[in-house]
Amino acid sequence: MTNPSPRGSSLFSGLALVSVGVLLLLHNYHGLHISRVFFHWWPLLIILWGAVKLFERMAAQRSGDPAAARISSGEILLVLGLLSLVGLVVIGEIVKGKIPSDWGGNEKIGFNLNVEPKTVPSDARITIRNPRGEITVRPSDESQIQVAGKKYVKAWNESDADHLASTISVEIVPNGDGYEVRPAGAGGDSHASVDMDVSVPKKASLTIRSDRGDVSVSDIAKPVVINTSNGNVEVRDNAGDVTVDGRKGDITVSDTKGNVKVTGRGGEINVSGATGGLTIDGEFRGPIRADKIAKGVRFVSQRTDLTLGQLAGHMETGSGSLEIADAPGNLSLRTNSYDITIENATGKAKVENRNGNIEVRFSTPPREDLEITNSSASITLGLPESSSFEIVADCHSCDIDSEFSADSLRLTSTQSHDSHLEGKYGTGRGPKIILKTSYGSISIHKTS
Repeated sequence: MTNPSPRGSSLFSGLALVSVGVLLLLHNYHGLHISRVFFHWWPLLIILWGAVKLFERMAAQRSGDPAAARISSGEILLVLGLLSLVGLVVIGEIVKGKIPSDWGGNEKIGFNLNVEPKTVPSDARITIRNPRGEITVRPSDESQIQVAGKKYVKAWNESDADHLASTISVEIVPNGDGYEVRPAGAGGDSHASVDMDVSVPKKASLTIRSDRGDVSVSDIAKPVVINTSNGNVEVRDNAGDVTVDGRKGDITVSDTKGNVKVTGRGGEINVSGATGGLTIDGEFRGPIRADKIAKGVRFVSQRTDLTLGQLAGHMETGSGSLEIADAPGNLSLRTNSYDITIENATGKAKVENRNGNIEVRFSTPPREDLEITNSSASITLGLPESSSFEIVADCHSCDIDSEFSADSLRLTSTQSHDSHLEGKYGTGRGPKIILKTSYGSISIHKTS
């Protein structure tokens, strides 16, 4: 009788130990954020376990030993032990990161940057990357990229700080048809950051990519593109287009001789004094403010679709309100749950809303058609007494109140409380006004 050969231990145990050991080694010596890897990728350990078991099962079927592919109690204990070990490392990383620097440990220490200037063409394409730290860019009359600033490290003692700081530098290297400025060494370590003050030729095209930190750019003559994951952005006095894609933080753009485009999501947006147009596409908590945008505004979100042909005055959206003042061009707005105020929109205007009041005011008689549709909220329209217009107004289950009266204006109502106003007012040929709402009211009054 032949005894079966003893079954060897599973491949999984060795693979799991090697994988977790490599992760811990990278965590200790290369600044790997093991907490991020663990939170997002821990199911890979189960997938690895299952893949090994499938392989062992197929091998066991060929060898005639089905017991070889069973999950052993030792493997279960190993998985639980490895998960516990990694969990302890993650907890230690989180606790260490939250200890205040004024406890005497983990102190933030700054060191000056020393970067050799780089001669580049005056119209060079320049990219600045920084995973952690502030970026400030200003123009230079010289055809050079110059970098100043500081590198900051958090360490438990001065010796550790000096060692970590010595591994961090900033390099200026060719990249395709342009140049790239970026931290080198341990610049991406969670215990280190680099604040860069960069001077570039004024006619350079500029792209900035920042993961964590504020970005400030001023007086650049060519287009500027900024991508940031977490930080505020400010662009001033730019002579070219400005494009900003943000994820967290506030965005401010002022006095720009070009188009402005803002995408992504984040906090406040403030744009003023643009000779081009403004496009906002994304979800921003607000408020969103725009002033004096020569070629108009395009604002698109899950809630709102707004087009302004021109903005000579002011636009602002908050948590529950949307205000537009002095928009000489055409206006198209579709939204919901906003209280809307529009003043002096002198072009054609079409407004659609629901669950929010709409108020439209004119200081001079309107010349272009106006159409307002609402639901479950009121419409208020203010017109100068000298206005001439044709009107059709319908209010379902609500009343119409008008301060304008004429033989050619007829107001009717039904027993179901529906109201209808139709006719012409004034002596001249005026625009057509269409007002529709339900379960609210329509009020038409005279403005001085």
